[in-house]
Amino acid sequence: MYTHIMHEITFIVEPDVECGYRAKALGYAIFTQGNTIEKLKAMVLDAVQCHFDKADMPRLIRLKLSE
Repeated sequence: MYTHIMHEITFIVEPDVECGYRAKALGYAIFTQGNTIEKLKAMVLDAVQCHFDKADMPRLIRLKLSE
């Protein structure tokens, strides 16, 4: 049986006046926010772990700062 393992997922990160930073996954309905970049990283990891089963978990999470 073949199990698809996604290699990576990318989040676009934008500054937000109300919450510090917000992030949206490309191609997935995953959104999160954090007051600092460090908090945002933790929230992104938590959101990804909640969204995917362990077998489908991406191996790499990229954060791309929006310009």
